[in-house]
Formats: sequence, structure tokens, C-alpha cells
Amino acid sequence: MPLYKRKPFTLLERPDDLNPDELVYQIRFTKEIFRDYCEYLKRINLYRQRVWTCKSTGKTNLTYEEALVSEKQANEKVQQFPKELMEPVLRDVQFSMLPLRDLVSTVAAKLQERLLEGTEIYGRKNNRIYPCKIVKVIEEEVEKTQYQVAWLDKDKKVTENAVVNGEDLIKKKLPFGRDVLKSFIKESTYRSVPWILHDKLAVKYGISTIIPEELRIKLSPKRKLSKGEKGANNGKRKKLNNDAEIEVEEPIKYPIDDLLVRPAADDPVFTPRPLPIRDFNVPMDCVGDVLMVWDFCSSYSKLLKLSMFSLDDFENALCYKESNAVLIVESHSALLRLLMKDDGDYFIALQKKKRKPKISLVTWTDYLCDFLELEGNEGLSGHITTIRRGHYGLLDIHDKLAIYSELIAQVLATDIMREKLDEYIEERKALAAEKRGEAIEEGRKRREKKEMANTQNGDVAKSISESSGKKQGKTNEKDAKKVKVDAEVKIENNKASAGKGSKKSIDAEKKETEDIKKVEQRKEYLERELEKRFIRTNPLGKDKDYNRYWFFHKDSRIFVESSDHKQWGYYTTKAELDSLMGSLNRKGERERALKYQLEKRYDKISGEMHKKSKEAQRIKMEEEAELRRSTRVRAPPRENPARAFLNYVNKLKDD
Repeated sequence: MPLYKRKPFTLLERPDDLNPDELVYQIRFTKEIFRDYCEYLKRINLYRQRVWTCKSTGKTNLTYEEALVSEKQANEKVQQFPKELMEPVLRDVQFSMLPLRDLVSTVAAKLQERLLEGTEIYGRKNNRIYPCKIVKVIEEEVEKTQYQVAWLDKDKKVTENAVVNGEDLIKKKLPFGRDVLKSFIKESTYRSVPWILHDKLAVKYGISTIIPEELRIKLSPKRKLSKGEKGANNGKRKKLNNDAEIEVEEPIKYPIDDLLVRPAADDPVFTPRPLPIRDFNVPMDCVGDVLMVWDFCSSYSKLLKLSMFSLDDFENALCYKESNAVLIVESHSALLRLLMKDDGDYFIALQKKKRKPKISLVTWTDYLCDFLELEGNEGLSGHITTIRRGHYGLLDIHDKLAIYSELIAQVLATDIMREKLDEYIEERKALAAEKRGEAIEEGRKRREKKEMANTQNGDVAKSISESSGKKQGKTNEKDAKKVKVDAEVKIENNKASAGKGSKKSIDAEKKETEDIKKVEQRKEYLERELEKRFIRTNPLGKDKDYNRYWFFHKDSRIFVESSDHKQWGYYTTKAELDSLMGSLNRKGERERALKYQLEKRYDKISGEMHKKSKEAQRIKMEEEAELRRSTRVRAPPRENPARAFLNYVNKLKDD
């Protein structure tokens, strides 16, 4: 059942004294019955609020009915979970202290490496690949695990038995996604961190329900301090002189949850939040997938050997009904070529069909159909006939994006991609460490310089003060004033000497300026190098209504995703960016974090927006000039920008 504000919610029981002929009000999806119409409206309005959470997936900001649908879909996914993998997964889950995301990653990695008895896969023998079946898992003391396998012929008959290392076996992709594993874990447990299985499941698979002693100690509650131990100033009551007590309201410590923030007198003047533009060429429910595919292809263009293309061109190419769009052909071919370099199921399928290693503009559909025929792609295989007939362009955009998404999922699972990501992660760590080190060194130099300046000024002031004191002891009041004036003049002269100095001090200032410039250039260089080693795009943050904001480093717009993931929009101008930032309230946790990220990237985002706006203005002026010229001279019509994708050329492709 859906959770109300993350807590269980009890439905109303059916009245016992209902009359068969009595008129009542019933809520369709909960079957609750009400005699009073106002009570009925009150309850159904509660169900329509976005305060419900799917118990199975943890999705928030849902209506009650949306949470019910989400739970139903999650349960259907759980039913797909292989029974032979349930026990090893549940053993890893029991009493784990990992967060859900880390737990899913750890379990998935173990399952990917673990091969069970009876599994049919492929293995290497005499530098060739043959089908085989796991007969026995041989546990050894060393890290490497060996397997006793039975080699199979084309009729799946055993030809011989052998013992092989795990590296000689080609592991298949897991038969389920991370979301299925996540749903299975949540459905199998009644508590998280530590994760504890339902008693029936633990008994069924013989898994211990006794909490380990070290975990029990870790989870034992700490003793609460008494009122006397807390101290006199930590309470909410204040004692007056006459021993009376009054309630003192504690000041709110900001930031707090955005929905709890209330207007206050000290608030700045917030600008109205601009409405995002929503003129996408693709259906609204496809925008998220379009951005994901385009961002992946653009960010890993060098690895894929695929020249970058704009988001607008990609949208237009997806909507194109013909099948000769080079952009579509090259992007599919680039993903398929990378899969061919991996020793996975696709590589084996191509070897069986004796396909050539080169994909051409004519044969690309054959290679795409080979991919769709793989095990696990049954939901996409229904498009093979249409594609083979040369009518890829007639596919629905949802189907095109589903094919792209599956291709990218398979590419992310390849060894080539993993090695590249590992390489980027290590390089990013090194660059980040270097950046932190330089920042620490720069801060140390600033502190030393400030301390030196303070010491010098202090010594000068002290010597002048001592000299002034000695002279004042020997002179009258008039002379003392004169000494004081002389001291002040001496201080000013020292300041002027320190500020202006000789030619040597001017050279020192020039050198200091150059050093600052070098430090700034070094920072920019490190930022560029970090950006080159792209891992994934994360949202900038959320506003108070949980809408997400995205900025992709190959596009100039800020995209807005609604909290229910159903609506998308974007901002394109610096004025819209300024209005957005001016509408954010720093007292809220989400909007404070979002504003910080926007301020951090303001120069880059506004610069990209200005460049895009300037380019659009230039094109507009050229079009107007051409229109004026065409009234005097017959000139060929200007090419439609919406069809610019037809001129795409992949310059990175190997010949």
C-alpha cells in the first residue's frame, strides 16, 4: 500500500450496518465507502495530493493512484526475478548497512561475476569460442575461481569436460535491470540500513535472523542526557527574576525544507519565475530520452568515433520519415561498431552469421536487426520486419528511442566503456587532488603575505610610538602636538613608500599580477581537463516544488523537468537566467543549493547563451538581407535550418 508522508496509511473499514438500498459514495481505487459527501470529498482530495510514496520503489511526490500503479508495476518486475538467484541475493542483503543504490550496485556486480551450476554460456578454448555448460564451481583459496565445464556441440551434446578459469568464460548480461533488483530488495525487506528480510523469506532460504554482535553494538541507542546535563541555556523556557517562566520561541535556523519557508520582512525582492519554453519537435514524454541519448553520443563522441551534432538536428532527424538520414545511420553504426569490439553476445552473433567487420550506409540495417534479434531484446524484435524493408523512418519515435536506449545500455556494459570510465575516474581524482593542492597553497601564500604586512605595519607603528613617547616626556604640550604630527607624517610616508616604492617594488607588483594571472589560467586549464573526462550529467538541483534543472555542456539552454517527469521546458536567454536566479529563496534547502550551482556556472552558462543569441541574430540579419536581395535578383532559396541534419558528416569515422 502507498505510504503517506513516508508512513503507513490505514484505509477506512467498510461500515457494518449498510443497507442494500442505501445510497453511498465509493472511491474507485480504494473501495472505501462514505455516507457523508463532505467526508468523501475530503478523503479523495487527500488522495489527489502529491504527498504519497510508492512503497516498492520509493518514488515520492505521487498521488495515491499513481503510487498504486507504481507498486503494481514494481510487483510485476519482481515476478520476473530468476528464482535461482533469489537465495544468493537475499544472503547479501540481510543485515547490510549499505544505502539502496550502493547495495544494488554491489549485488549486481557479484551476480555478474558469479556463475551458477547449470548455466549455459560461451567459453574460450584453443583461441576460439565454443558453447559450454557449468558443471561445478571449484572454490579455491586464491582469488581466482575455476569452473568445471562441459563443452557442447551445435546440438548441445557434451563433447568433453574441462576445468577453466573464470577469465576464459564470456559472462552474459544479467537477465534483469537495476530497477528490477531494486524492487526485489525493497519487496523482500521490512527495514533498511540495516536491511532485514521478512521472516518468512529468511526461514524459507535458511538465512539467519539473528543480528550479528558487532552490528548490535553499533545499533545500540545512546543514553539521552537529563535536563540538568543539557545546561541552562539549551531549553525552550526562560526563567524571570520573579521565578516565573515564559515560553521563548527559538529562532529558525536556515536553510530548512523549502515548503516550510514563510515570507518574512527581511526577505529580498524575488523576481517572478519565467515560464519555460516547451516548443519541442518530439512528443513531451520523449524529451527525457532524447536528451539522454544525445548527451551520451555528444559526451563520448571521441570514443564512439562519431562527430558531434546539435540537439535540434537530432530531434529533427528522429522526426524524419525517410530512412536516408545520415545522422541516424552514423549514430546507430557508431554504437554497433563499439559493441562489435567487445566479446559479448552481439560479437558472437555476428561471428555466427559471418558478418564483415565494416558497417556501410547500405548494410547498417542488417547489423541493427542482428542486434534486435539478441536474447533479451524481445520487446524490440517486432520492428525487425519494418527495418529490413528499409522503412526505419516510419517507426514511432518512442520505438526509435527504445532502440537507442537499449544500444546505449549494452555499450555501457562493455569492457571498453568500463575501462574508459575507470580511466576517467582516476584522472578526475588526480586533477581534483591537484586542484585542491593548488588552492591550499594559494591560501597559504595569501595568509603569509597578510601576516607579513601586518607585522611590518605593527613594527613601524611601535617604533614611532616609542619615539613619540620619549619626546613627549621632555617637551611641553605644544611640542607634544608637534611630535604627534611628525609621527603621523612619518606613518603616511612609510605607507606611501610601501605602496609606491621604488622601481623594484613596481617590478614586484608586476610579478605579483603575472602570478595571479597564471593561477587563474591554471584553474581554467584544470576545469577544462575535468570537463573532458566526462562521466555523467547530473542535475544542477531542484526548486521548492521538486522540479529538476539541467545544463548539458554541449548545449546553451537550461532544461526544466517537472517533479512527475511528465513535463519539460527550457530557458535560452541571459535575462531568463537572471530572473530564475532572482526567484530562488536561499532560506530553502533545495533552492539554496540550486542557486549556488547556478552562481558557480553563471559565467559559462550566460556566455553560451550570449553566443547562441548572437548567432541567431546574425542568421536573422542574413535572412533579411537575402530577402531584400531576392526582390531584385532571382537567387536560390536558402536552405531550411530544420533540414540541416541531412548534411551531417561523420568526420571521426575510420575509413
